[in-house]
Amino acid sequence: MIKVAIIIGSTRPGRNGEAVARWVYDLAVKRDDAEFELVDLKDFDLPHLDEVMPAAMGRYSHPHTRAWAAKIASFDAYVFVTPEYNHSTSGALKNAIDFLYAEWNNKAAGFVSYGSNGGTRAVEHLRLVMGELQVADVRAQVALSLFTDFENFSVLNPSAQQEDAATAMLDQVVAWGQALCPLRK
Repeated sequence: MIKVAIIIGSTRPGRNGEAVARWVYDLAVKRDDAEFELVDLKDFDLPHLDEVMPAAMGRYSHPHTRAWAAKIASFDAYVFVTPEYNHSTSGALKNAIDFLYAEWNNKAAGFVSYGSNGGTRAVEHLRLVMGELQVADVRAQVALSLFTDFENFSVLNPSAQQEDAATAMLDQVVAWGQALCPLRK
């Protein structure tokens, strides 16, 4: 059975990402085709990229990088929960992604975004990054609007159609995560 990380892509105080990730996790754990785990960037306290060697070399000098690498390497697929800040993803998520290279390769990724326009521009940027990391990103995604899927812009209350979108995205992430297993061996 494959393992899927649901990565909370914001470290901002008062962030909506934790509630969004928990909603995705609660939907995911009802499934019996994969194991799911919440991964919170806040728990890793990654500084601004501080490794001397490029990530593609795989020679990590700091304990925080080695801990992050071990966590990410343990998964077969990822669901990135990202806010949209200034038409892109959060700096914290981009920084965390950039710390590593091989740990991401030949895996699958799906996206759950949130923002005034559903966070879709953040996902557009992440798709470009995933391509460079040899991650197969799936088409189905969840785009939560701060205007219609949150009360007062802060309390998550997604519509039923969002649950359908999350299910479709999880179906694709699990299928692609399984399909890529031979490439990871």
